[in-house]
Amino acid sequence: MAKQFQCELISWGEVYRLSALLARQVKNAGFRPDVIIAIARGGYVPARLICDFLDIYNLTSVRISHYTAGSSKEETARLSSPLCMEIKGLKVLVVDDITDTGDTVEVALQHIREFDPAEVKVAVLQHKKQSMLRPDFYAKKLIKWRWIIYPWAVIEDIGGFLRAMPELPATVEAANRIFKADHGVTVSPRTLSLVFKMIEKVRA
Repeated sequence: MAKQFQCELISWGEVYRLSALLARQVKNAGFRPDVIIAIARGGYVPARLICDFLDIYNLTSVRISHYTAGSSKEETARLSSPLCMEIKGLKVLVVDDITDTGDTVEVALQHIREFDPAEVKVAVLQHKKQSMLRPDFYAKKLIKWRWIIYPWAVIEDIGGFLRAMPELPATVEAANRIFKADHGVTVSPRTLSLVFKMIEKVRA
């Protein structure tokens, strides 16, 4: 039986609104970063939007990956794409989409501080109360845990849910009934149809 847990679909409009709010917090705090570092991949879009809102040109990224370690099935964060820009003496704003456990941001911060920046602050669109790391700025705090599906990861996440099912639903409608019952969300039929085609192509 598929695991049941609550999800929330975030729209592009909501991403834009949260990014604008986040940029306003940074500006009101009097923090003017010299460079913004996105944590790939979730931080790409909000980081670019915040650059626009704060009129900052310097944007780069680091990528943090997760892998399953041994038989314990623990997810461990590790650096997979290091920083490729000189930031010594600069003010840095690290941007990600969400702090879930906080380990992704923590690994990124450990790496970035090795480059001797003048100051480093963290900004995320959404901060989960359960996270062990508290960012300097966040647009929204999530008290009750749920899996957040951002618009740039809808295909990936929904496809993952479908592949995890014991049996692929026969129709888009049947899939949506399962998503509603197990995860509390309704996915657009167009998106589901696209995911179905991708899965069937891989299996063919």
